[in-house]
Amino acid sequence: MIRQTRRLFAAACLATLAACADQTPVSQQPVEPLGEFQLVHNIVTVNNIQKVEPSRNIDPEDWDNAVTEAIQARLGRYQGSQLYHLGVNILGYSVAVPGIPLVLAPKSVVVVEATVWDNHAGGKINQKPKQFTVFESVSPDLFIGSGLTKTKDEQVANLAANIALQIEDWLRENEEWFAKRPDTEVPTE
Repeated sequence: MIRQTRRLFAAACLATLAACADQTPVSQQPVEPLGEFQLVHNIVTVNNIQKVEPSRNIDPEDWDNAVTEAIQARLGRYQGSQLYHLGVNILGYSVAVPGIPLVLAPKSVVVVEATVWDNHAGGKINQKPKQFTVFESVSPDLFIGSGLTKTKDEQVANLAANIALQIEDWLRENEEWFAKRPDTEVPTE
């Protein structure tokens, strides 16, 4: 009886986790204005990136490309009238290696810092970089471990998308940074 209850509980947890994971591509998600924000430059640096064991080995250029693309996909959608730049420094990562399902299921994590620059003012908006600790998305793989179920490219893409999402959430929390200035004209292409 207890075993059957545990199995039902585990199945219910997996179903709940699967339902929680939003699989809608960024390009199909609605865009709510973020003040007058428009991303101009999206600069990712990987100069001092550290791998924390146990981890799959990821080429720094792969991190650079994945995070740059994810940020562009998420934040490049905003078409406000004021121009901003984003600098992201990837500090360290641990991308899950294959483990033993239900016993040892390592999780992927990456630590980054972000700084927003105001093009008009010519300087940083946040003087101290904002640090983020970003984990892989919640999914049924959580109990098995993404090291067994995903390629390292899929793991990095998942982490990159979550970096972009956390940065977007942080920008929303500070939407006053992007309030319309009286002297702002709408940029033309």
